[in-house]
Amino acid sequence: MKMSIQTPPTLLVLAAKRLLRDQASAITALEYLPAELFPDLFVLAYRSGHHRQLLKAMAQAWPFTVLPLGVLMQRPPDHAPTSAVGLKAVFDALDVLLAQEIRPRRCKLRVLDLRNTGANFWNTWCRDNAWHCSLTGPVTVHSSSPNMEHPLAPLEVFLDLNFNERDRDKFSMHIIQWAQQREGLLHLCCKAVRISGVPFQRVRRVLDGVQLDCIQEVEVNCTWDLPTLGTFALFLGQMSNLQRLCLPHIQLLEEMEWEEEQRSFSQFLSQMLRLRHLRELDMRSPSFLRGRLDQMLRCLQTPLDKLSITRGQRLTHSDLTHLSQCPNLRQLKILHLFGLSLSDFSPLQDPGLDHCGMTGSQVEAILPALSRCHQLSLFSISRNSFPVATVEKLLRHTSGLCSLEVEVYPVPLECYRTQGTVDQERLALIPAKLTGILRELGRPRRILLTTKHCRHGSFVTWHFHDMEPVMCPC
Repeated sequence: MKMSIQTPPTLLVLAAKRLLRDQASAITALEYLPAELFPDLFVLAYRSGHHRQLLKAMAQAWPFTVLPLGVLMQRPPDHAPTSAVGLKAVFDALDVLLAQEIRPRRCKLRVLDLRNTGANFWNTWCRDNAWHCSLTGPVTVHSSSPNMEHPLAPLEVFLDLNFNERDRDKFSMHIIQWAQQREGLLHLCCKAVRISGVPFQRVRRVLDGVQLDCIQEVEVNCTWDLPTLGTFALFLGQMSNLQRLCLPHIQLLEEMEWEEEQRSFSQFLSQMLRLRHLRELDMRSPSFLRGRLDQMLRCLQTPLDKLSITRGQRLTHSDLTHLSQCPNLRQLKILHLFGLSLSDFSPLQDPGLDHCGMTGSQVEAILPALSRCHQLSLFSISRNSFPVATVEKLLRHTSGLCSLEVEVYPVPLECYRTQGTVDQERLALIPAKLTGILRELGRPRRILLTTKHCRHGSFVTWHFHDMEPVMCPC
């Protein structure tokens, strides 16, 4: 026999459930209900799908400055009708509030948050185990960008633009059109744009209707051609407060003429020049930058905090040389170089590991830049193929970076047999050798060495701290 012990509902939940039995009486009582009861009552009414008038009345009397509705909307598809009822009730309430010159006495609502945030608000107020939000991110600060050129409206609506196969853009278009019809009464703020596997025309239709200087984050997780990137750049250049940019994989078309390709690339660069607040740049498989990475780096208007280059890009020796010389990369806090495949460099030393990336000679190109990144806190160059001598050079070049907290290096080539398996006896000699180097440099370091374990696919990791090697589980 299995027994389960459930925490009994709180008095607030019991009171909210009692109010739901008589919707008319609940609406009348809103003027006198304590603010602590509103969240539980709102969640129960929203989940039921049968208390539209109560939801409308509660939104008009909302005793908090923020109504984080977006997190309540993240429900399975079979609950879509329930979500639609709750959303319409709130928007009807906003129409009433916007039409009034004087707000109701209890209403403190200033922000409607339709993003997938606000879990902490509901988890704080709704302590009943029947309602627990698994989305535990902190409540995002609700404020428009300080550099935006518009006066803040009495009501702000926050919305993330998520383009995916679930036709999320149709919902966004509905909100955008609703906001446009009430221009001057509210401000629609879209801070994040995420694009995954949808035709660009769908993206363009939505972006045409929003204020682009609100956007602070753009993430593209799909494949575009260079002309599409050039067209998107026309929108990108208007995102004057953009702080994080994740570029898509760009497919170079063989039939494209060189003039057209260069025109699209130049259009992209001209708009990058307008991003004066960019702090994070993530380039995934940017084969279109081969041989012209320097042109893009010259477009950076401010020092970056984070640079990530991943997924087997075919960069050249010249590209890495320019990477090491760019002045706006000297204040990096995080640098990720993962899975590079550099065809213009010398061949890999071990044919069995040629899929892992950088060799010792390739690492030499980034050492000058690395030694000047005094704000760097994390440096990872694991799963590459170079000898212990290169690891030693990296340790010496990073010894002056006082902000560096974690360093991740690959187990050296000397530890691998010809067939690509790890020689445990050779591997056991590495910690003592590197510990001697760290003692010579005279500063405790947190160093991680990783190698892929062939049979289990796990990682073997050593941790060097206080200049003593310790084996760590992965």
